[in-house]
Amino acid sequence: MKNLFLISLVAMILSSCCDKTQEVNALTKEEKADGWQLLFDGKTTDGWRNYGKTTFPDGWEITEDGTIHCPGSGRGEAGGKDRGDIIYGDKKFGNFHLKLEWKISEGGNSGIFYLGQESDSLDYIWKTAPEMQILDNEKHPDAAAGIAGNRQAGSLYDLYPAVPQNAKPAGEWNSVEIKVYKGSVWHMQNGETVVEYHLWTPEWNELVAGSKFPALNPTWADVASEGYIGLQDHGDDVWFRNIKIKEL
Repeated sequence: MKNLFLISLVAMILSSCCDKTQEVNALTKEEKADGWQLLFDGKTTDGWRNYGKTTFPDGWEITEDGTIHCPGSGRGEAGGKDRGDIIYGDKKFGNFHLKLEWKISEGGNSGIFYLGQESDSLDYIWKTAPEMQILDNEKHPDAAAGIAGNRQAGSLYDLYPAVPQNAKPAGEWNSVEIKVYKGSVWHMQNGETVVEYHLWTPEWNELVAGSKFPALNPTWADVASEGYIGLQDHGDDVWFRNIKIKEL
């Protein structure tokens, strides 16, 4: 009986492990019934492309363990060949709930863009899109820059700091969510709401006016009501998985 119990226990543990593996880059039955859409299948680049282009960059890759990976170039923002930010280009999203997981390399920097726009006059998505910061808070200098930690992981980059600051160390997976509904925006990191703000208000306009963004785009504060989801190439190794969205 004791041996039978141990065999059953091992089988349950193995089954649990298998179930967790199957959940990566997949929707649960509950998510499917609730209207969630998978933006990355863990195997292909379907739906994704370079910002401002029609193809997926050769400098990014899909790994064997089911992640979208931007390999480090060793040159920081200068990047490397066939690189650049990527977007989910099949559709623009307005009111939505986005979920994903990210992992950053030691000393690394990246970001998640939303409500981004494309046009012939725009060379970078960050000239139009708010950014949820991805960062190794321990070793990247940007963690100590900005104001009150507004360039640390989970923050609305250079505008609102993530409070509490609960990002996991470099090399560990972080789960994040971004909700946008009629101009109200929430950033959630590792299960906690860390940023909440509202677009297009006097407070928003005043905050943006005092930031670096007007010098990059004079109309940056006029964020669009719908736009593209994007992932940043900042020249450092960064991995993404479990990217899913629900329109609200």
